[in-house]
Amino acid sequence: MPWKETEPMKERIKFIFEVESEVFRFSESCERFGVSRKTGYKWWKRYKEAGLEGLQERSRAPHYCPHRTSEAVEEEIVQLRTRYPRWGPVTLRMKLQRDEAEVEWPAISTIGEILKRQDLVRVRKRRRRPQPIFSGAQVQTEEPNEIFTADFKGEFRTRDGQYCYPLTVQDHYSRFSLCCQALKSTRGGPVRDRFERVFLDYGLPEAILTDNGVPFAGNGLRRLSRLSVWWIRLGIRPLLIQPGHPEQNGRHERYHRTLKQETAFPPAADERNQQRVFEGFRQTYNHERPHQHLQGKTPAEVYRPSLRSYPRQLPAVEYPGHYEVRRVHKSGQIKLHNQRIFLSEVLQEETVGCEPIQDGLWSIYLGHVLIARWNEKEGKIYG
Repeated sequence: MPWKETEPMKERIKFIFEVESEVFRFSESCERFGVSRKTGYKWWKRYKEAGLEGLQERSRAPHYCPHRTSEAVEEEIVQLRTRYPRWGPVTLRMKLQRDEAEVEWPAISTIGEILKRQDLVRVRKRRRRPQPIFSGAQVQTEEPNEIFTADFKGEFRTRDGQYCYPLTVQDHYSRFSLCCQALKSTRGGPVRDRFERVFLDYGLPEAILTDNGVPFAGNGLRRLSRLSVWWIRLGIRPLLIQPGHPEQNGRHERYHRTLKQETAFPPAADERNQQRVFEGFRQTYNHERPHQHLQGKTPAEVYRPSLRSYPRQLPAVEYPGHYEVRRVHKSGQIKLHNQRIFLSEVLQEETVGCEPIQDGLWSIYLGHVLIARWNEKEGKIYG
């Protein structure tokens, strides 16, 4: 997986400093920065050989390019962009081809590079987001109930003018639609109620994959939300795709496209009737519609409920004997060795386990999930 698109040199330096600090294992640092271990070792080796200079990107440009864009062609591209400053490379090339079909215009990517070189592209600043619990993995499953995927299909109005927010939950392996519920908003309470219904009907998965929106993710430590904390308490791993990369949950996005085509054109008269339409769609999708990637079988022919049943009462969180166990205060803090550590307000009244791993360095767990590292000497929390 590549480095982040914004300022890769700074990301590499941060990566090297984190590796040298030994706060996280090398593989954990690679995961946090969204790169493979192979890529991480490459830059670590270059740093050892040449210091920070070794982290500079080496030019891949050929010494001679026989297909270099002529100055006249480049000038026409710049003039058209100046005339239509909001047009991108794709639109510019289509316009140029329509006007002068006899000219061999450069590829879309080359036009994009010309615009950048001429300072005609405004680079958007991206706000650094808190690191999620898990991020960016292209998930692979081999049997049902390994991963459920969940999302909200874009809201729309029913014919009575009320907004409808369809919550959808699907089994990743079998494509079985577990839930398609019309809700009035994305508030966490009703969403939790629907997941409880899903767990009662089908049992618990090993993990749930979502995007970074409310109520699946928050803005604090490891992007935990009250919903994901509840999942962890049930022994479910919350997984998050990278922001702006819906293709990492591509199966669910494809499901949404089919759902939209078959249930929202036109919308039903009201929420109650829209829910009837959703249930009719689920019945057809699960039991009648064969799926190419299931070798012509329907999702219902492949899916089977989980053997992990939903507990009526949340089980107590247990930690190994060498952990120091702390209850999170209503302020979101814990106290460890006379130091107050702020974790997250969504962890209020939860019990966390603190494992000493080095002199003055601690791992902090919620159940089976590592949520932070605490450097006691520096008084710093790493999420």
